[in-house]
Amino acid sequence: MPDSNYAQLDWDDHGQPHSRQFDDVYFSREDGLGETRHVFLAINDLAARFAALPAGGRLVIGETGFGTGTNFLCAWQLFSQSAPGDACLHFVSVEKYPLSHADLQRALALWPELAPWSEPLLEQYVAVHPGFQRILLDGGRVVLTLLIGDALEMLPQLDARIDAWFLDGFAPAKNPQMWNLPLYQQLARLSAPGATLSTFASTGYVRRGLVEAGFVMRRVPGYGKKWENLRGDFPMQAEAPGKPWFARPRRAPGKRTALVIGAGMAGCATAASLAARGWQVTLLERHAHIASEASGNPQGVLYLKLSAHGTALSQLIVAGFGHTRRQLQRLQAGQDWAACGVLQLALDEKEQQRQTQLAAAFPADLLHSLSREQAQAIAGVDLPGGGLFFPQAGWAHPPALCQALIEHPNIRLLTHHEALQLQRDGEQWQALADDQVLASASVVVLAGAAEVRRFAPAAELPLKRIRGQITRVPQTDSSTALACVVCAEGYVAPVRNGEHTLGASFDFHSEDTATTTAEHASNLDLLREISSDLSTRLHVDQLDPAALQGRAAFRCTSPDYLPIVGPLADSAAFAEAYAVLRKDARQIPDTPCPWLNGLYVNSGHGSRGLITAPLSGELLAAWLDDEPLPVSRSVAEACHPNRFALRKLIRG
Repeated sequence: MPDSNYAQLDWDDHGQPHSRQFDDVYFSREDGLGETRHVFLAINDLAARFAALPAGGRLVIGETGFGTGTNFLCAWQLFSQSAPGDACLHFVSVEKYPLSHADLQRALALWPELAPWSEPLLEQYVAVHPGFQRILLDGGRVVLTLLIGDALEMLPQLDARIDAWFLDGFAPAKNPQMWNLPLYQQLARLSAPGATLSTFASTGYVRRGLVEAGFVMRRVPGYGKKWENLRGDFPMQAEAPGKPWFARPRRAPGKRTALVIGAGMAGCATAASLAARGWQVTLLERHAHIASEASGNPQGVLYLKLSAHGTALSQLIVAGFGHTRRQLQRLQAGQDWAACGVLQLALDEKEQQRQTQLAAAFPADLLHSLSREQAQAIAGVDLPGGGLFFPQAGWAHPPALCQALIEHPNIRLLTHHEALQLQRDGEQWQALADDQVLASASVVVLAGAAEVRRFAPAAELPLKRIRGQITRVPQTDSSTALACVVCAEGYVAPVRNGEHTLGASFDFHSEDTATTTAEHASNLDLLREISSDLSTRLHVDQLDPAALQGRAAFRCTSPDYLPIVGPLADSAAFAEAYAVLRKDARQIPDTPCPWLNGLYVNSGHGSRGLITAPLSGELLAAWLDDEPLPVSRSVAEACHPNRFALRKLIRG
């Protein structure tokens, strides 16, 4: 981020941080941890509430002001000491000025006793950019969702039910934007019945504002030199979202068993997110191995094709990039992934203008412009121009990520199992092939790219297949100089296992997965456009396209290029239930959506699956388990399967 987006800190003689933006301390100089444990943990009764969680239960904490993460770490420590082993902690925190990694590490070094919790957080505290950022800890048992931005812009986008609130913005006199009625009304909107609230502030206008928002407030004894703090209770039921076609389906009855069809990136990510929450998952794959189709390329690029206008797709890509980038930390660097950076060349005036807009719209540590000379210095080879550099991006070996995702005792993989149809048997879904039941579960997730349309409930989803072929080119002594991924119309990646990956073609007509000489030749032409220097180093003019190795597979995309993630409805009943929309699109009938209970889809990731599929697994788990969504409500709705049926009705 530009410096202005990070917290600006000064450090006192005791090594404690002080906010330059707000001229205030982050925690008590006398006993910061003691104050946190009293004000936020004890006043919210968290020890007893953690201990009382049922098997597979969860508690959701919301916070205004993540700061140094001390409140989160103390809550996680108490959770690990008090809660049942299969319970889950969700922690949602908003922060306008996040600490840089170096500052967070320095601040948390003040608390050696928190090291077992702060060290995993620091390991995952990478690629934290504006918007929604999800961080999975303790094997997914602890879920941290950071909302990076202004509280009054971020909280209205949040879809969650909060059980306990920590109000920990800087002091009201120093930071009045965090202590006002519109913010308190957002807290009320997001509160579960019986939610509690605590804050160090005891100012009268804070208490009166929270009362006006619906909280029952009382003063309680303070900590240390502070005489009193505030405790609040929310006795009401907050209003549910108003669009029934995007409402949350009721939780599937019966045992928490799930059947995921398709073991590519989307299927493996879905299985991982469900398994971490205690679901028993059966993963069906028709091939002999996972990641056998579009997720099977030797090198996939973490490529962020963004818009400067904050579109739903752009928001999803930034959030998904951060999530995938943190997931890759589990893999072997150099062999399975590399954070080498991605350079997008600007080879014409239109692309230069687009990149100038992007550089102005996004933080510099996500992307920034490079001159030709700067780009060549980073790439290690001569280039035809400068471009946009994504320093935290790079390449990954998708099959390795898929394998890491499914290494969980709650996941059972069945290969050579091709489901051809689904049927309902009581409260179970059954996957069949030639009248033989392959597996059954209370929930089914269709994650087999365009193949999801073979199943009747998903047959109307507007998915299309686009063939893509990559080319593998043996390294030379001089080609190893390539130090980052370079993209133009195609891309070339640095060496992995003695080869460079070039790609990828786009063929909207072919249904064949056999590689073709013509597309190998086309990929070599794309390489020449990217760098004639690298082409010379790879002896491209001496290569016979017919002798090159590669692979072809089908991307699967939707008309609006957003993935299709969420619960499926009965299409005929949907059209009947909301027929009024044909006459007036502004109507919002209160008719419940006719869901196909327990049936979900995760598909349509196109060429961005490495970035969007892992986060979509988290989104699907949130729909299923009624959890805080990992993306804004508007992004979740933009990815929802019902968007197409809705548009069809409105357009008549």
